[in-house]
Amino acid sequence: MLREVSRSFAGVAAVRPLSLDVARGQTTVLLGESGSGKSTLLRLMAGLLSPDSGEILLEGVRVTPGNGPILRRRIGFGLQSGGLFPHLTAADNVTLLAQALGKPRSWRARRLEELAAVVRLDPAVLRRWPLELSGGQRQRVSLMRALMLTPAVVLLDEPLGALDPVTRGELQQELLRVFRSLGTTAVLVTHDLDEAAVLGDRVALMRDGVLVQVGPLPELAAHPADPWVARFLAGWRGGNAR
Repeated sequence: MLREVSRSFAGVAAVRPLSLDVARGQTTVLLGESGSGKSTLLRLMAGLLSPDSGEILLEGVRVTPGNGPILRRRIGFGLQSGGLFPHLTAADNVTLLAQALGKPRSWRARRLEELAAVVRLDPAVLRRWPLELSGGQRQRVSLMRALMLTPAVVLLDEPLGALDPVTRGELQQELLRVFRSLGTTAVLVTHDLDEAAVLGDRVALMRDGVLVQVGPLPELAAHPADPWVARFLAGWRGGNAR
């Protein structure tokens, strides 16, 4: 939940004061053109940036500089292109935070096995280095890392942006299946209209750091808030919506 949150860099507003509720068990997609403030907003939600104004609440608890590191343990965060550490195996990338928190080896091994099954990844792949993985495998490993500690919220920044169209389409369906099977609360950044239609229960459409309109994508397309929304959504092939 965000209340009147804003953030500027060197006097330039990246996110202007906005409020947004994230529905539990649903996927909210931050959608907009490059530079609209989507990734900045996601990093504010993750506690990686501090807002200039307003407040951010995770399950009713306010995220502050003092408790941010603790709350971030309840947030799964996935970067564009996977963001895996090249000097760690896939398994060690997934379990890195769990190891730092002192989770027993047996617990980590069991959780790895569970998550590999969830994302449909051959467990043998987890012994490889990131450079030995395909793009789709890296994305699955990144998703496993985000889900490792059973977070309250999963935040994903353009998680499928670097993939070819076929792999991207396949993984969109995988993400949708994973989120539904786990009842995951997720916030996903994308600039792809069809991806937003496949994955998003709700879309938060941003422009120049402003939250322009929020709702299911078909609803936004049918009732755009202004001419810019109508133009932006004009390229959406509505037949891909759920």
